[in-house]
Amino acid sequence: MGFTQQILLIVLLVGISAFFSVSEISVAASRKSRLAVLAESGDEGAARVLALQARPGPFFTLVQIGLNGVAIMGGIVGEGAFSPWLTEFLGPMLPEAYLDSVAFTLSFVLVTSLFILFADLMPKRLSMASPERLASAIAGPMILLIRWLQPLLWLYNGAADLLFRLLGVPTARNDTVTPDEIIAVVEAGAQAGVLAEQEHAMIENVFGLEVRSAPSAMTLRESVVFFTLEESEESIRQKITSRPFNRFPVCDGSIDHVVGYVDAKDLLNRVLAGQSLSMKADAPINPLLALPDSLTLSEVLERLREARDDFAVIINEYALVVGVITLNDIIRALVGDDVEQVQEEQILRRDDNSWLVDGATAAADLMRVLDIDDGGGSEHYETVAGFMMYHLRKIPRRTDRVDFAGYRFEVLDVDNHRIDQLLVSRLDGATGEISGEG
Repeated sequence: MGFTQQILLIVLLVGISAFFSVSEISVAASRKSRLAVLAESGDEGAARVLALQARPGPFFTLVQIGLNGVAIMGGIVGEGAFSPWLTEFLGPMLPEAYLDSVAFTLSFVLVTSLFILFADLMPKRLSMASPERLASAIAGPMILLIRWLQPLLWLYNGAADLLFRLLGVPTARNDTVTPDEIIAVVEAGAQAGVLAEQEHAMIENVFGLEVRSAPSAMTLRESVVFFTLEESEESIRQKITSRPFNRFPVCDGSIDHVVGYVDAKDLLNRVLAGQSLSMKADAPINPLLALPDSLTLSEVLERLREARDDFAVIINEYALVVGVITLNDIIRALVGDDVEQVQEEQILRRDDNSWLVDGATAAADLMRVLDIDDGGGSEHYETVAGFMMYHLRKIPRRTDRVDFAGYRFEVLDVDNHRIDQLLVSRLDGATGEISGEG
């Protein structure tokens, strides 16, 4: 075989190796969701790639046979093509004792470099850039080769499966998509400009409903406006005038003894009809849904849907009312309005490095504003006051402080063991470790 023919054969082997490299990376890197969309739109190549991904054993066996076989042949042909030429070229410059060794080494380096550059690096980087398009293009030829070489592939693939079973290694691909993976895809879409910032935030909030607890979005006990069965009509009128809500809980003496709720529209109809607003005077009291405070917002939404209602009272493990929640509260958590409201009403920014925070602020909202991770401690508390009690391990007093994740949380005001206000300051050169002082 002449030198020119050997060079052409090497080029052909490099091309074959590049084809297998493109096949391997493009099929492995292709996103199943993207392929499914293309297949539904009539792309036969995408459907073939999905078939290869469903049964990857024969495909990757063929790829490895091709890559290894071509590499061995490339080394044999390359050494035979370049060594004589390099020996002749270097003959006048090197002693004869070293000539063959140097020529062989240079031939090996030259052939290896050709395969690394043109059959490995460039094809694989190209495949990573557009895996679905390239995988769709090579799927047909690869399926044809798999059919032709079925006995050989069955032999190698069967041997590999047998070894995996003996070693107890699972080979089934896990295609389960987690919420974190979906959020990562959404963030990538937002960075690429495919999703608007509002859409990005809303999708993240949808998954946030699964982890946020009911108390993080409810109206706290201290802010609930309720009527008692013994309450005077004048007092009821004053409450409606000062706090014009749509629903008002009705209690027997205290807020912990809820008997139902009244709708503001029903009260208006009674006023227009000249009837008394007193809860004793045959008031239209409706049953009120009671939910435990351990539920997530997603679970609360499901319970409201099942009850066909949009208002519920939240009760803790001691049967005490901790707040009320409405469908609008969950919608605000979904669209993000609650965060803006918290920032305006409960988290007041003093300057670039400090904030005044209401003790009743949901801890998750403050952590989101400060962009810090509470390390999974949120399961032990709901509010910033609970955060302080958890880390201090005592009832907080004025000037007590906690250093956490690069911030200092200092108690400014306490009312009957209840934290009214904190000062949150950014620490310089903080390590993010937790420390408490009292």
